[in-house]
Amino acid sequence: MLTLIQAAADTSGAALPFSRFLTWMMPPASSTFAGPIDRLYYIILVITSIVFFLVEGGLIWFCIAYRARPGRHAQYSVGGVTETVLQAVGVRPKEPGGSVTSESPMRKAYYIHGSARAEIIWTAIPAVTVVALGIMSAGLWNHIKGRNSVPADAIAFGVRAKQFEWNVTYAGADGKLETGDDFTIRNQLHVPVNKPILVNLTSEDAIHSFFVPAFRLKQDAVPGMKIRVWFQAMQPGTMELACAELCGLGHYKMRAIVTVHTQQDYDAWLADQIAQHAQTVASR
Repeated sequence: MLTLIQAAADTSGAALPFSRFLTWMMPPASSTFAGPIDRLYYIILVITSIVFFLVEGGLIWFCIAYRARPGRHAQYSVGGVTETVLQAVGVRPKEPGGSVTSESPMRKAYYIHGSARAEIIWTAIPAVTVVALGIMSAGLWNHIKGRNSVPADAIAFGVRAKQFEWNVTYAGADGKLETGDDFTIRNQLHVPVNKPILVNLTSEDAIHSFFVPAFRLKQDAVPGMKIRVWFQAMQPGTMELACAELCGLGHYKMRAIVTVHTQQDYDAWLADQIAQHAQTVASR
């Protein structure tokens, strides 16, 4: 269990041997914390799959083994649980007054407390599992969402969501956001690779959700609030930015493109955009 906790808490972003199996439902991991998120997902998937097959397998077995059949009568204990079932789970039925059989004129089931040992086991195992999962996820959560999680050298962007588009604000020539030379591009987020990126997320009208599947990144945009979210892309390419919160009739088309550039290409793209913005302002 300690090994699992340490593995899930690892925030190094190293490639995982099983990460390729997730590609049928998610695109390849492309951010530094996508790997640890996938690792935690698989741990939870394995645990819940084991529980699912045990419970459903037991249910099917009991339905078949103890179904009603001609010539077979249930044997009731004074406590009300069939002796066959009690024996199957390893509990000896108490018989203070003898057992009531199927041949008795009045067959009546009585409820008993059951097995304290069994109840402790099936309560303790889920409790320990949930606590362990909480410990596993605490470090990763703090690394991604913690109060002081954003790196000091992160490049800041403003993203304002509205029905049904993403408006991305870039710092101008002064390199500072929320100044007079900022410029905004609709549905296009351009970032450099291997650099921490800070998104100041706001919403103009409804609750939206900033979701980049390749980064394993999702954060709600709430009207009246500025929410900081950060990521660091690991490889150049083009990714989808979608709204993951039902925000109106046009929700299905609220999509944008995230383009991850090499540092050289990003610098060239940004310089070109700043020049175009300056020309637009000068011509007004």
